[in-house]
Amino acid sequence: MDIQTAHPVVSKVICEALGRDIEALALSARLIDDLGAESIDYLDILFRLERAFGVKIPRGQIARDARGELSEAEFSRDGVITDAGLARLRAHLSEVPADGIRPGLKMADIPTLFNVETFCKLVVKAHASRQAGPAGA
Repeated sequence: MDIQTAHPVVSKVICEALGRDIEALALSARLIDDLGAESIDYLDILFRLERAFGVKIPRGQIARDARGELSEAEFSRDGVITDAGLARLRAHLSEVPADGIRPGLKMADIPTLFNVETFCKLVVKAHASRQAGPAGA
């Protein structure tokens, strides 16, 4: 499975969760700024994606993936993303325009960066993990 394969179903799920007419959403459509989602909607969207694709997406996965190998202290200080954290976010959220990931970005603002492609990537990763099976199998 790839992003293009996941995209139509992810669009449908997002539209259903947000009570919008079903439409093909642009991969770049931001859930909060463009589609009017609230952060609480993310849990509903993740639950619906798990059902639609038969995968498990651990809560907080985007944040853990975004932080990568950086410790919490290396990633942010006093709620503001560090330079190392910004570099890691740019690499992990490559679908987000670089000008959205700028100095002064707060931890609380990270969800405003998420777009349709961010959720497609989550589904693709979860699907690949399911295909690989349990570690050591």
